[in-house]
Amino acid sequence: MAVLKRFWADESGTTAIQYAMIGTLISVAILGAVTGLSGNLGNVFNAVATAFTNAMGG
Repeated sequence: MAVLKRFWADESGTTAIQYAMIGTLISVAILGAVTGLSGNLGNVFNAVATAFTNAMGG
């Protein structure tokens, strides 16, 4: 029981775990944004390529 109390009260490494969790959440948010925008971004590049092709007379 004393070991469990000592483990529960020990706060070493807490900051590292918090930073790891924050980093994970930021990574998931970035991944979600990139995944959501990837289809739209492809459409934008295709529209720009078409505009350049038409402007060059092709």
